[in-house]
This record gives sequence, structure tokens and C-alpha cells, in this order.
Amino acid sequence: MSTQNKAAPQKFDPVRAAAVEALVLIEQGEQTDMAVHHVTQGREFRPLDRRFLLQLVNGATKMRRRLDHEIKFYLSRPAAELPLKLSNILRLGFYQLRYTDRIPAAAAVSESVNLANVMTDRSRASLVNAVLRTSLREPDKVKYVSADDDPVKYLGDYYSYPDHFVAHCLREFGYEQTEKLLKAYNPAPRVTYRVNYLRSKPDEVARLLQEGGIEFSFGKYLPEFIHVDASGLPLEAELIKTGKVFVQDESAGLAVRLLNPRPDHHVIDLTSAPGGKATYAAIRMRNRGRVTAVDKSHSRLEVVVRNARRLGIKIIAPVASDMLEFASGSYDRVLLDPPCTGWGTAGKNSDLRWTKTADDIKNLVRIQTRMINHAAGLVKPGGVMVYSTCTIIRDENDQVVEEFLLRHDDFELESGAQFFHSELISERGFVKTYPTINGLDGSFCARLKRKPN
Repeated sequence: MSTQNKAAPQKFDPVRAAAVEALVLIEQGEQTDMAVHHVTQGREFRPLDRRFLLQLVNGATKMRRRLDHEIKFYLSRPAAELPLKLSNILRLGFYQLRYTDRIPAAAAVSESVNLANVMTDRSRASLVNAVLRTSLREPDKVKYVSADDDPVKYLGDYYSYPDHFVAHCLREFGYEQTEKLLKAYNPAPRVTYRVNYLRSKPDEVARLLQEGGIEFSFGKYLPEFIHVDASGLPLEAELIKTGKVFVQDESAGLAVRLLNPRPDHHVIDLTSAPGGKATYAAIRMRNRGRVTAVDKSHSRLEVVVRNARRLGIKIIAPVASDMLEFASGSYDRVLLDPPCTGWGTAGKNSDLRWTKTADDIKNLVRIQTRMINHAAGLVKPGGVMVYSTCTIIRDENDQVVEEFLLRHDDFELESGAQFFHSELISERGFVKTYPTINGLDGSFCARLKRKPN
């Protein structure tokens, strides 16, 4: 049979193709990590390829609103809705042109055209080629609304956030601080390792990082936390798999230090999985006492158990239960980290800004209120409860705690000033972090002591 009429196979980059597939799944409602998992199954990507894939997917997802805003200035019919694959090929192309410094513009254009040829058709590939090339020749075609006329739209378009979050930040922080905050969440996040004192010491981990040529810095507030300036999980085999470190932001560690669990205490972590705070508490307790780890998901509790085993922790007792139904015993220390909007982690969770709504805050506050009321019943007289979140929304933080104190005169707020630097402490004694002030994820925690009988 003649093969002269067979078309030559189209060349395309499989990593960029996987990125487009992941972006489509995310836009359809899939979480970023699951979307990446789905598109990499059965594909043998090198670690370098996987890091590039994550960079493209997370970056293009974060900057979706700004990318769409810019793309429309180069379309003949900007109001027309583009097919999902085509729109995400364009987003990926624009992201490479605007936000990466190691990809030549010619490569970004040609690879995008190749993808369009394979994933759509020739006419749409021509459109991709024309749009990207025109954007390079005429970058000044892109316009933004005046910040004075409409600050919410300007900040939302320029920094790529939903209007409701921008509006909240403007009310809470004012224009200047809001702009700094939105900007701070957009770069690629760094990874932070918490050194496990049961298996290693900060100096040993630092030495291994130095030998690997990896730049790092010690935590500003918690010295066993090490911020690593590298993509991926550097020295994963030597550090993570051996249990010498655990991946956790320094802001998350503040809640455990505020709880201040001591050896031989009985501690309960009411929403424990994947076990970052529970394992940190156990290490602070020197593996003496008990940490009851409650989670309603069996599979997520298995992750807690595996993490504890890898870290050499022997005092964690897993309990599969909805925390609102758990009512066994009383504890020296109670840690409540309820579901929240997660806006403090907008730099790490790229799809968060497109999945959370203004209504989520109201719904979560009701859940958080029920949880803190229930958790209070587990604190023994003289014991301590810490309420912590990874959000910067006041309704979920200050308001929940203040209203709790009005309902429970047997509890009193203890300032975090006895544990941390004053720049972390609000006027009321709450512990708060922001990427613009501390260089950490946004977080909140409050120490609530039950009065002795």
C-alpha cells in the first residue's frame, strides 16, 4: 500500500499539551492537583518536565483573568466565547510570553501553534499564530480601566482575582495594602521544610541543602522551619522520605507553638488530616503523651498515620469521626483548624481564586461557629484551645472568636505576645500573618484558655 499520501505526524510538546489538558479540567471544576494527576497518568515525564508542567498550569490558572483580559484586545470578536481548548492554548501562550523569562518568544508562539494544529484545527492554529504575533508587535493595545474610576475592576483585571475578594481586601486594608497583597500572591510559591527533631537537626538539613547547591533561609519566627528557594521538592529522597523534614508553611507551625503542648499532655487535633499540626505537636511533646487525631475520612487518616510513621512518631492515636459528633473525654490542649475559604494560601492554591465565592464565607462561618462551640466542651478546666485558619477573612477569624467569647464566659483570650514577636500580634492578641508583612502564607490563630473551676 502506498504511503505517499499519509500526512506526516504533527510535532508538538507533550508537556505543554498536558498543561492545556489540565487547564481545561480545572476550568471544568477539577482541583489543580487532581487535574495534574489525571493528565500525567501513563506519561513518563522527567522531574524537570513535571516542574515545567506545574509552573505552566499553576501560573496560567492564577493569571487567568488577566490573560483573558489581554487576549481579547487581539481578537476580531472579543465578546465571542472561545472553545475551551482554544482559549487555554491562548492563555498558555500568553502566559509564556508575559510571565516566563527562560522561554524565547518564538518558541512560545511556535509551540502554541503546534498545539492548536494537533488539538483543534488548522484555521484555529492560524488564529493562535496571528493573536500571539500581534501581541508581540503591539503590546500597547492592552488597556485597563482607571484605578480611580473602578479600583475593584482594575485590581481584579491587572492582578487576576475575583471582584468579591478584591472588594473585601479594599474594605479591610485600603488600596495600597490591597495592591501589595494581591501582587504578593502571584509569584511561584516557595517550599518550606519543617525539620523533624526526632530524626535530624536544622544544622544537618542546612548542610545537606548547601551540599546540594540549594539556596535557603531559616524561618523568621520558628528556627526549625527552612524556606527553600527552589522549585519542586529538593532532596526529596534524602530529606522527606527519610522523615528528616515535613513540608509545611511556617505560618501553620505558629498555631502549634501557640498551643504550646508539653510532654505527657493529652492533645486532640479535631480536623487532623494530613497531620501537619498533629505531628508537629507530637514532636514538640518529645514523643511523650498522646495526640488524638480526629478526621471523618478513613483514607485521610491513613495519610496521617503514614506521615507519623515516617517521622518516627509513636503517640498519635487516629480516630475516624466527624468532629461535631466526637464527645469523648477532656484534654489539656485542643486544636481546631476548621474548614475555611483558604484565602491565606492563594499563592499556593492556584484554582482557589476561581472556586471560592462570597457566599462561601457566610456558609463557612456557620460551620466554624458550630465547631468552636463543640470543641470548647473538650477542653479541661485550666486547659487551652487554639482556633486557627489559613484565611485572612476577618469574618472567619476575629468575628468567630469574639462571638465565641461572648457566649462562653468560662473562656478567656490569652495574647500571643508571650510566644511571638510583636509584629505577629494584633491589638486583641490574635496571631496574624500576611505575605506582605511576614513573607508567610496568610493565617490566623487565637489562644483560648478555659478558666479553672
